[in-house]
Amino acid sequence: MDLNSDLGEAFGAWKMGDDEAMLDIVTSANIACGFHAGDPGVMRRVCERAAERGVTIGAHVGYRDLAGFGRRALDIDAQDLTDDVLYQIGALDAFARAAGSRVKYVKAHGALYNTAAVDAEQAAALVAGVQRYGSDLALLCPPDSEMLRAATAAGVTGYAEAFADRAYTPEGRLVSRKKPGAVLHDPDEVATRATAMATTGEVVDIEGGKLDLRAVSLCVHGDTPGAVGLARRIRTALTDAGVKLESFV
Repeated sequence: MDLNSDLGEAFGAWKMGDDEAMLDIVTSANIACGFHAGDPGVMRRVCERAAERGVTIGAHVGYRDLAGFGRRALDIDAQDLTDDVLYQIGALDAFARAAGSRVKYVKAHGALYNTAAVDAEQAAALVAGVQRYGSDLALLCPPDSEMLRAATAAGVTGYAEAFADRAYTPEGRLVSRKKPGAVLHDPDEVATRATAMATTGEVVDIEGGKLDLRAVSLCVHGDTPGAVGLARRIRTALTDAGVKLESFV
């Protein structure tokens, strides 16, 4: 099982998360590419640290929305979205290669991730950006999503992921951050969910029902309070359950 986290989300004088500590825990790093967060200096530093630790580098692409941290949906032309995705991958890959590594996968951020999960046009535009950069790039996707279907149709390898620290609707989508209980903070609860996701694929939705979310990668957010402790707790729980942690690509 892969354990990924969204990193490199500081910008200028504004700090976000503890990238150094998280890179000692995760196996893959989704690094912001400057559109929703991150700047050239941050991108360089996180790529260097990831390469030093052997952590797989992924491009965390999003809408061009620094003020909203990429969590506001944008009505964007499909070609413009494809170009924006391509641009972001290229920018991060320059820093990854300078650090002796490279971008091996792409993961959409925030509103783009949620929109492309259910909107076929946005999903196809996102996948087109990935495909144009390189057919060997993988794409992390929600299970049973338009994004995953678009990747398959385009010949891009899509991998399903699940979120250890987020609540799910009965439809298998992430609960909106605007609603109570959308983000989970209790270490024991999150560790138990992560272990279930990694071993059986089963997770309880916000209404008490059961979902089958079989994934090859689990995400724990790097920007939430106590993220490092939460990630450590998840890693320990997975290891104790006999789950081997390694990058999915």
